[in-house]
Amino acid sequence: EEEEKVPAGTFPSFMTEGTLLARRNEHSKALACFNNALKLRPADKHCLVNRSKCYLRLGNTENALKDAEASLQSDKTFSKGLYQKAEALYTMGDFEFALVFYHRGHRLRPDLQKFSLGIEKAQEAIVNCIGSPSSVRLQCTEELCFVSRQAESKKANQKPQIKLSKDQKWAKKQKPVRNPRAERQLLGELYADKTYLEELLKDKDLMESSTRQGVKVAELVQGGISYLEARSEFWQQQKPIYARLRERRQQGWAWRSRRKPSEVGRYLAKTMEDINMLLAGGSPGESCQKAECVLRTVQRWPEQEVPNKAELIGSLHSCMGSAQLEMGQVEAALQSHQMDLKCAKENKLPEAVSRALDNVGRVYARTGRFQQAIAIWEKKIPMAKCSLEKAWLFHELGQCYLQLNKAEAAKDYGEKSLQAAEEEGDVKWQLHATVLVAEAQVKLEDHWAAILTFERALEKAKLTGNEAAQKAI
Repeated sequence: EEEEKVPAGTFPSFMTEGTLLARRNEHSKALACFNNALKLRPADKHCLVNRSKCYLRLGNTENALKDAEASLQSDKTFSKGLYQKAEALYTMGDFEFALVFYHRGHRLRPDLQKFSLGIEKAQEAIVNCIGSPSSVRLQCTEELCFVSRQAESKKANQKPQIKLSKDQKWAKKQKPVRNPRAERQLLGELYADKTYLEELLKDKDLMESSTRQGVKVAELVQGGISYLEARSEFWQQQKPIYARLRERRQQGWAWRSRRKPSEVGRYLAKTMEDINMLLAGGSPGESCQKAECVLRTVQRWPEQEVPNKAELIGSLHSCMGSAQLEMGQVEAALQSHQMDLKCAKENKLPEAVSRALDNVGRVYARTGRFQQAIAIWEKKIPMAKCSLEKAWLFHELGQCYLQLNKAEAAKDYGEKSLQAAEEEGDVKWQLHATVLVAEAQVKLEDHWAAILTFERALEKAKLTGNEAAQKAI
């Protein structure tokens, strides 16, 4: 029982394994990893978001929403938590509430395209569900006027009298007629499952029987049918049949008409996700080819169709550079990252400049050009936003100075890295920084200080469960 409560392993190892499994679409296994990780750190917001994603993919929308809300408990402005809550609400069919959280996330992080795409799809689903505002005509019995706060409070408990037109009353009474052809189009492969379950309902003997756990078969079958009907209604609201048919007709002459910004946005967001997934999944060659293909396509499109064209071109160069470095094509990688830097500077994109400086410095350091890496990375210092980014940056600068036998500067940057890692509360980077300081002290021949620092590093290595680091120290 104790072993079940405290699983063998570390929080980072469970998180890494769960993320990899989720990328391979093995969501049940990923869920088990995130469950174990949360036993070690119950309130970790990043892990809660990851588990919420798994629940959503597995169709457990209630738990997906609970985890998303739990990730926002300690930080209401956590953008990943806001987006995941919006996604969960959208999948549940609560399009209006989803729209609220897409807007909230967009206000906090206007640079993230996923929030603007979320706003578009939620608005589209609401219009598909209830019609456009111009199609709804309300007739109020009382004249509309501005009233005082006191008058408003008196009328607060009274129900507004709204008259519906005859057509609206008739529509309200009518139950939705289930069209088998429409359902088949909406449910796709699941339509066969629904017809099979409906056939089972006719078997009275089977319906009266129960499972070993005492659950009636009729309840299970009816539950399955209800779920599929709910999904059918959700997909009908999200993308009605008439809209799908219209889309198919328009595809023939789509080349003549201008692409919609929402369609372009969705295509680009999906493509960038694919490029990053291929790189993370160990396929840098495919990732680079896809990025090059998209880059050629985007460069041909006019500015008005791609609002963030310059930013997107820079991102594609960055993806290509990362893939090329992974494949060992160092000079090509350097050229791609320098193109990203040039594009970012010309278009005054500070975040893109920071990213490009990071990557150019990484290529220089990988190829032993430490002085050039230092010159690039020291330009990035004022741009580093969070403590974790500073911990990484100061550590890399310290390592470069150590390689150039400039031990005093290496020690100084090691101490800065340690301070930033302590501010963030990240034990892993505290370990790296402490080892760097100790190595610098050895070069400075301050051996007693180095021994004490290595002992502190050993404690941190034991705390993270890093056996390789323990042996090295």
